[in-house]
Amino acid sequence: MNPTRPGTLLAVVVICAALAWLIVRQTFASLPPLPWTAVPAMLLLAIGEVIAGRNLKARISGRRPGKPLQPIAVARMAALAKASSAAGAALGGLAAGFGIYVAGELQKDVPRADAIAAAATVLAAAALVAGALYLERCCRAPRPPEGWDSPAGDRQADWR
Repeated sequence: MNPTRPGTLLAVVVICAALAWLIVRQTFASLPPLPWTAVPAMLLLAIGEVIAGRNLKARISGRRPGKPLQPIAVARMAALAKASSAAGAALGGLAAGFGIYVAGELQKDVPRADAIAAAATVLAAAALVAGALYLERCCRAPRPPEGWDSPAGDRQADWR
């Protein structure tokens, strides 16, 4: 599994923002107010991923005692991190597109409330992406020591 690239996440943000702007431009009058409920949900997910990343990193490096980690558990956490970063980028892009559209109408009450909700959603999505990237980084295996070398044909020595 390759690390998530920031350029990929940026492309997701830009594409989602453009799509949201196009859709909102056509349907703004019939849309309900933008909900703010995604903000605390994304912030809680971001906090949870940072805490999980710290715990995982400490367990992988051996600083925290306990049962050894199963490799599949680390792979699942990496998959969660990759999915969270993509979802945060998509939601942030959608909110950014919505916010860009309503930014021209800030003197009216409804677009102003929508712009505030969109800005808060973008910030929460950025926090989710940052937490997910941190969790993904914490899932990396530590580098072997400098003098560590096993015979080329002895695969069992790699696991000791």
